[in-house]
Amino acid sequence: MYDGLLEAKDDLDAWLELAQESREEEALSALEAQVALFRSRLGTTELATMFAFEHDKNNAILEIHPGAGGVESQDWAEMLMRMYNRYAERKGFTVKQLDFQLGEEAGIKSVTLQIEGLYAYGLLKGESGVHRLIRISPFDSSGRRHTSFASVDCYPDMDDDIEIEVRDEDLRIDTFRSSGPGGQSVNKTSSAVRITHIPTGIVAQCQNEKSQHRNKATALRLVKARLYEVELQKIEESRRQDYQAKDAIAWGSQIRTYTLQPYRLVKDHRSNSETGNVDAFLDGDLDEMIRNHLLYVHAQGKHE
Repeated sequence: MYDGLLEAKDDLDAWLELAQESREEEALSALEAQVALFRSRLGTTELATMFAFEHDKNNAILEIHPGAGGVESQDWAEMLMRMYNRYAERKGFTVKQLDFQLGEEAGIKSVTLQIEGLYAYGLLKGESGVHRLIRISPFDSSGRRHTSFASVDCYPDMDDDIEIEVRDEDLRIDTFRSSGPGGQSVNKTSSAVRITHIPTGIVAQCQNEKSQHRNKATALRLVKARLYEVELQKIEESRRQDYQAKDAIAWGSQIRTYTLQPYRLVKDHRSNSETGNVDAFLDGDLDEMIRNHLLYVHAQGKHE
């Protein structure tokens, strides 16, 4: 990454010298493009200096669950899923749906996404928490304003050789039929797998593959990753007194509010970062707010 920044800087110097000598339109356009590239790589390198956690470079596992409120919250959960999918597209990341449960009327009951890309976890880990939406409900014929909640949980996607002991007797494994959006994606056989780690209550399920064996392997990897995250949190709790600042996912402790009416604003309650361009934000333009959160965490000396 640093080598790429140096390369961009050398190219910038070369184009600057050429533009000063020739002052041709083509050279000036190339210089402008090189400046944009250098700024982009400088921003990426800056963010990389804030990734102190050894697994920040890993792929990310992102889970979204609606809060109380039925169809309102389920629709909000689907909006968040779309937002993160669009963010991943902008970053050149690959998204796989490991589990998906459709809502009865609209939206989703839950979704588990695997987001593959360098520093995917480092960038998205700050999204964990409760997200609040305030809007005029499209499902309310009276046109009243509603508040909806959805929780996001992000943890690093770990390799299969993660050193976490999981005893067979501590696992309850259930199989069921996939419940995809419909049509050909719905399995006729019980290939989907749900694994419950009985001592902790951690549950992971996967229905992405047609093979029960592969779904079981993925679900077990998710369980181990969640257990690994729990162990990391225990270590962090013993290392710093202000660990409580890392809010657990709980209603009333939202990390961000998305207001669509009576005004339009997205506000992060930790870094106090905000934007009035709500449409762009919901379309995946999260870079600035993610950067501001990372700067906030870095300034506070916190290690998430």
